[in-house]
Amino acid sequence: MKKLSLILIIALNALAVTAQPDLKKLDAYFAKALKDWDVPGMSVAIVKDGKVILSKGYGLKEAGKPEKADENTLYAIASNSKAFTTAAIAMMVKEGKLSFDDKVRKFLPYFELYSPYVSQDITVRDLLCHRVGFETFSGDAIWYLSDNLSAEDIIRRAKYLPQSYNFRAGYGYSNIMYITVGEVMKTINGKAWGPTIQEKIFNPLGMDRSVTSSKDIGKKGNYATPHGIVENKHNPIAWEDWEAIAATGGIISSVTDMTKWMIFNLNNGINGKDTLLTPQLRNTLWTPHNVFTVNHTDDNYDTHFRGYGLGWDLSDYKGKMRVGHTGGYSGMLSIVALIPDEKLGVVVLTNGMKGGLMTAVTNYTIDAFLNVKERDWSAENLANSKRRQQADTRISDREKARVLNTKPSVPIEKYVGIYKADIYGNIEVKKEGDKLRVFFEHSNRFNATLEHWHYDVWKLKWDNSDNLSWFQFGTVRFELDNNLNATGLDFDVPNDDIWFYELKPRKVK
Repeated sequence: MKKLSLILIIALNALAVTAQPDLKKLDAYFAKALKDWDVPGMSVAIVKDGKVILSKGYGLKEAGKPEKADENTLYAIASNSKAFTTAAIAMMVKEGKLSFDDKVRKFLPYFELYSPYVSQDITVRDLLCHRVGFETFSGDAIWYLSDNLSAEDIIRRAKYLPQSYNFRAGYGYSNIMYITVGEVMKTINGKAWGPTIQEKIFNPLGMDRSVTSSKDIGKKGNYATPHGIVENKHNPIAWEDWEAIAATGGIISSVTDMTKWMIFNLNNGINGKDTLLTPQLRNTLWTPHNVFTVNHTDDNYDTHFRGYGLGWDLSDYKGKMRVGHTGGYSGMLSIVALIPDEKLGVVVLTNGMKGGLMTAVTNYTIDAFLNVKERDWSAENLANSKRRQQADTRISDREKARVLNTKPSVPIEKYVGIYKADIYGNIEVKKEGDKLRVFFEHSNRFNATLEHWHYDVWKLKWDNSDNLSWFQFGTVRFELDNNLNATGLDFDVPNDDIWFYELKPRKVK
């Protein structure tokens, strides 16, 4: 009887190890989802129990061209880079070079935020879990599309960003604070963030196609083209240089390389015989440092907790812990999702701007491996996306509110001048012929011609509109004093990521 029970246990264990979903069915679902979402291309990889069980490309590297995406095609992974940053910091903690609770000013004496107390007390850990007091994405208008700002230049401007909530008493996703971590690493190591990631992660894991600057993709070859959306159609746009802000989102990788990263993390920071992360450090990175409210009355996701660790989103799903992150680069979206209990990992890299595709592919895959009731995530996400688009009336509301047949309050020459935004720098308004033009000191791709909208409000006709992915429509209002002299600018650019309203430039000349 005991022998029979033992045989049964062995057989069941063997079945548990070998059982997996129908990969052909998954493959067909991925291909159909890509087509349904009308995204040019994507690459997908799945790891299970330390092995790669699927790694494949779908669609095209660039819309309108024949080259197909494959498992080695490079994409920007954007904020999925944050987990690499925290892993590298953890390795430096292991080496005794710093502590998570070291004060930032220990390494960057010039570091300053909205409060002297916060500036003095803030730690490396605070930077990594988004609890410094900023609104989500606050300050991204400083660095986005910057032509000449260094990481230090960007960090020095953070002191002008407004406080949104009490220090360590809330959550505000901050790219600028991860840029700051990159400079901390540079100070300690004496080398930039990119070479540090290469040395500590890419080389040991054999991620030999991954780079930390778009300047290097030509050397590697086989890379996708980013695509922005204009009138609901994906159009190829240029790669952007994120090297100065790479610690927050600079990695460019393939799903083949990302399988090595996922297996490393699912193996708790052990690479072969090398323990690159101790159990304590692995636990630190995957412990919620910021806890979010969840809707316990909604069982659609079976989620009972959500939070942010250090560089990782944390939650539960179907009774299993889920660890992951998403990434948004101009024209490319990505996701990494791990179910540690199942040694399961999924990565989806896309060259389009429809995030519902990557989450659908990921969730459908996880459901298949957890053997739960099948759910058509792609169809659901598509329906939800259409509803959100219909509900988003930000631009149409502004168009309806436009008052036609109005004139500016003053001759347009009175608008001309240099306006300074503390968080950014100079923004100059010039008169060229009979038109007004606006020039951004650090971001030439923000330059625009001004077309009269109504009263003292002008529409921004971006010079670079064909290469913009996060916004298209925008206006700027000239503020006037009681004597009808221009005193400032008020930008209104409705979008979900780049907060132009934070600029608040005042006329200085």
